[in-house]
Amino acid sequence: MSAAEPLIPTLVALLTPPGRGALATIALRGPEAYRFAQGCLATAVPAAERTERPWLRQFQAGAGAGEELVVAFPNGDEARLHCHGGAAACEAVLNALERQGAVRVGWQQWNEAVADNAIASSARIALAGALTERTACILLDQLHGALANELQAICDLLMQSQNVIAATDRLDELLARASLGLHLTQPWRVVIAGRPNAGKSSLLNALLGFQRAIISEIAGTTRDVVTARTAFAGWPVELLDTAGLRESTDPVELAGVALARQEIAGADLLLHVVPANEPLPGKLSANAGLLVRTKCDLLPTADAREPIDGLLVSVVTGAGLKELGTAIAAHLVPRAAEPQTAVPFTAGQVADLKQCRAAIASDPARGRQILQSMLIERGTN
Repeated sequence: MSAAEPLIPTLVALLTPPGRGALATIALRGPEAYRFAQGCLATAVPAAERTERPWLRQFQAGAGAGEELVVAFPNGDEARLHCHGGAAACEAVLNALERQGAVRVGWQQWNEAVADNAIASSARIALAGALTERTACILLDQLHGALANELQAICDLLMQSQNVIAATDRLDELLARASLGLHLTQPWRVVIAGRPNAGKSSLLNALLGFQRAIISEIAGTTRDVVTARTAFAGWPVELLDTAGLRESTDPVELAGVALARQEIAGADLLLHVVPANEPLPGKLSANAGLLVRTKCDLLPTADAREPIDGLLVSVVTGAGLKELGTAIAAHLVPRAAEPQTAVPFTAGQVADLKQCRAAIASDPARGRQILQSMLIERGTN
């Protein structure tokens, strides 16, 4: 670092997504935020009044000169410049700020710089990848302190040896929510499997509400894995339609069956599809999940048949589809998190909690140290 460079850099970042848009937000943070922002304006903003309200000004530098900006100074070391959302306008403002000495960073690095701690930083980044409103609400709770407050409460318990059991119980509750937390930005994988022509592809299309997979009366139509994303009860799900499971001498079909078995092994939930008008196979998958009995519209009336195991559905009439969606959601998330509940949501957080859980039985101070590091450290965790 040269003598002319400040010890604390002033950062600049484009906070809105890149690409065309009506408006864009460019943020400055650092000791020179006010001066650098002023350097872009045709008319200065009075220093004494800068935090009172937003200011409408014209951009005076580079190719974008004459463009109007809305400038705000939320505090002494931050500035927000709101400009036209086109890429050229954003670049003109960013370049003008860089020429004055601002250091351009990505929004993730900006987030790390302004967040109070690693949990808040990670929550902001995770929010950008939230797939449903329900998962976003859980992440907002963590951003607003739900997880940090719970970790602090456990730290306080660990200050007294007689509270180790209570602290352990609360750690176990957090870890029990880890599966939910890790799926707030990544969908659960739900695999649809069964013999050829059991109605798997039709079921996929029916659950999605549109045609994603080709359907045919010819057995073995699906060879590759067909995927599509949806949500059940607000929980994000990736549905995977797989090749029919049967013995074959066709190398292409065998490859499809191998892929199907691979997906079955890694599924969060397996929908084992068997037509309702056919007997159950002698052996279901070890990862049976939910037994779905398709083609129930072909059955005799309920009072004229024996009871049938599994969830009865018909893609023709729509019968049972809503109930199947409810069952999928209940299987994936048996106990949903109430508002303001602490939920660990990154692999790093879960690993730290497991490490803490293992340590506190013999060394509560070490466990407390791990939790404190989760609260203090900045950056994604």
